[in-house]
Amino acid sequence: MAMQELLKADDITKALDAFKAADTFDHKKFFELVGLKAMSAENVKKVFKVLDVDASGFIEEEELKFVLKGFSKDGRDLTDKETKAFLTAADKDGDGKIGVDEFAAIVHE
Repeated sequence: MAMQELLKADDITKALDAFKAADTFDHKKFFELVGLKAMSAENVKKVFKVLDVDASGFIEEEELKFVLKGFSKDGRDLTDKETKAFLTAADKDGDGKIGVDEFAAIVHE
């Protein structure tokens, strides 16, 4: 399933444009701009599945670095600093990866 089937293309573009510069990524603002925050838990889980590239049931640190590309091939890579901050914010159980429930929780924070 493509992200464009779940979210509006204009919202994706607007959200990616807001964080084009390195070290500007703010997950809360991004989720709001892209329209994820207003989505149902079921649809947030569908977005999670798109971002979980290796279908492991988790978004690992290496996948997280490329999370913006999961929304659009035009998205930039997160910096190491942004990746670590995002992982720290979302990884509530401290296992070094983000599960679907952790993802849903951080989206709706």
